[in-house]
Formats: sequence, structure tokens, C-alpha cells
Amino acid sequence: MLTPFADKAKADGVKVYHLNIGAPDIKSPDSALEALAGFKFDHLAYSNSAGMIELRTALCTKYYSSVGINVGVDDVLITTAGSEALSFVFHAATDPGDEVLVMEPYYCNYNTLAKMNGVKVVAVHTDIRKGFALPSAAEIEAHITPRTKAILICNPSNPSGVLYSKSDILSIADICRAHDLFLISDEAYREFCYTEEPYFSALQLEGMDDNVILIDSASKRYNLCGARIGALVSRNKDLMALITKFAQARLCPPVLGQVAAIGAINCPPDYFRATREEYIARRNYTIDRLNRIPGVFSPKPDGAFYTVAELPVDDATAFCKWLLTDFRLDGETVMLTPAEPFYGTPGMGRNQVRVAYVLEVHALERALNILEKALLTYNER
Repeated sequence: MLTPFADKAKADGVKVYHLNIGAPDIKSPDSALEALAGFKFDHLAYSNSAGMIELRTALCTKYYSSVGINVGVDDVLITTAGSEALSFVFHAATDPGDEVLVMEPYYCNYNTLAKMNGVKVVAVHTDIRKGFALPSAAEIEAHITPRTKAILICNPSNPSGVLYSKSDILSIADICRAHDLFLISDEAYREFCYTEEPYFSALQLEGMDDNVILIDSASKRYNLCGARIGALVSRNKDLMALITKFAQARLCPPVLGQVAAIGAINCPPDYFRATREEYIARRNYTIDRLNRIPGVFSPKPDGAFYTVAELPVDDATAFCKWLLTDFRLDGETVMLTPAEPFYGTPGMGRNQVRVAYVLEVHALERALNILEKALLTYNER
């Protein structure tokens, strides 16, 4: 929606600081780049529709086992990014007219993928002033109808950065058991958690093998957004058999992306430690600086690399457009993402933006200085 205005600004020689998209500037693992450079072929053939056996095996034996998730190769299907994984789930686990509960604000493409499959996303509201904490079981259950098929969570969350604890996941699991619902857990940002409490995956729940579906991705974890490799993981054999048919219909996920992902899994643990420390520094600076801007409020997220901020404006979409079309500070401006599309409740998020702290601290400093000046100028007009 705003990209053409950013492109026009850049064409006019304006430097645009991109805080609008989760496209990290962190270097991809050397092991991933070396795997691509060393991949020899005289033609690029299809892989298995479920993904290369080498990748699925490496995920099970090297990655998932290292984070306390015990699954077999047949429980893993490689997809064209996490988006295809979720689309497959909507195809296989729901019927047109069914409903899926999602805590708002939520990743807006959930809406797109649901609508493509005739599924209705039902928003369960969470409050920015409460740090987007999980609502009570009673509040969640109040949204359940005979057409509800699943609860979909993103943990940690895009766009809010909220991190659900083990007790939160157990609470959601109890609701799913009581109402025989699928628990779809998007864990693309699992490595980006900033508390000392160990991350608890939905696949670590006991007695939920037929209910839990994990959506995963190499994009954020290994900074391989362009590889377009995701995974769908579930111990529900009937569901996986049905999803495999959809995978066969699209032939295979990207082969070169799979090669890069195999290499990435072999990256040393120091890669994640260094990345986590860098994001903690970026988060701490961003949240502190945002909350020092008059009229701005943003809670401190415990995961991912996003935060949602309230701005002292009536219409954040109009403000974000104005930043790109009208405002310049020494030939520079900032691109943000309006938060309203991340909400399902009409009118919610109208004065909010999502900020992706994916730039180095010195660039964040410049970008947020520009934002402060822009807000002052915008409200003085």
C-alpha cells in the first residue's frame, strides 16, 4: 500500500529508513551460503513433494531435538515459506465457513490466507496498555461457536512481540482439549526470545498429538527470507496424509532454498547467541526512545523484533503516507507500517504503527529522531 510512495521518495534521492518490514540486516549463516556455493548440479530437478529427506532429517535430528521437540521425518513437510504451510492447514483442517480464533493484533496475512480458503478469522482482542497479554480463558471461550475449528497463535508475535509463557500455552491447550480444536502455533520467531524462561513450544504439550500443528520458517531464524523455505509439523497422521496431497499438487518447494536451509541448520550455536544479543540491544534502544517521544507509548516486547506503538495522531495510515510523500529531515525520512490492518475489530489500531527494529542501533537512532521531529511537524500543521 505504501511501497510506491517509498519508491518515489527514493527515486527522488531521499534516504528512507525501513522500520516497516521484518527484513533483518543480520548476515545469513556462513554454513548456509557455503552450502549454496558448493551445490553442484547440471540440471535443477524437482525434490520430493514433502521436501528433501536430508532437510527433514536435519530438522528432526539436529534442530527440533535440540529445542526439546521430538518428531519424526514423516511428521515434517517442507513448504514454500510459512505462508504455504498455513494455507495447507486451512485447506486440510477446515471447511468453507469455519472459524479460526486469533489474538489481535495478528499477522495480517492470516486474514488473506483464511479468506482464500473460505475461512473466517475471529479476533480476540488484546490490549496494548496491558502489553498484549493473553486474555482469560473465559474471554477466549466467549468467541467459540459451533463453526470454530482452531485457535491460531504466533509465538512470539508478529506484530506485537508478545511472548506466551508455558502457562499461557497450557491454558490455550486446555481450551483446545475442552472444545476439540486444533492449536495452530506459528513459531517462526522462536529463536528471538528475550526472557530467561525457556521457550515452550506447542509441540511439547502432552496428549495433544492430534491437535497441535506447528508452522515454521527458515526466513527469520537464519535470515534467509529470500530462500522461501518453511515447514509444517504435526504428529496427526491423517492430517499430514491429506496435506501431502496438496503438496504433491504443487510439486515441490524451492530446491535451492532447501539447500541453503540444510546448510543453515549446521550453523554454530554462537550464531543465535550473537543475534539474540544484537536484537536485545536494538529492542532496548527502540522502546526507550519511542517512549521518550511526547505522546508515544509502546510496551516492551519479550520476543521477535517488532513492537506496536501508539502515536499522537488520529490516523496512522495517513501519517505514514505523509512521512513518505511530504516529510524530509536533511533529505531523509522513515517508513512505518500502520497497525490497523493487524486488527480484526473495526476501528482498532487506527492510531498505532508496527515498528520493526531490524536496523543497527545507530540507524535506529537517526530514524527515531526523524520520527520525533515528524510527529511535531505533523501536529503543528
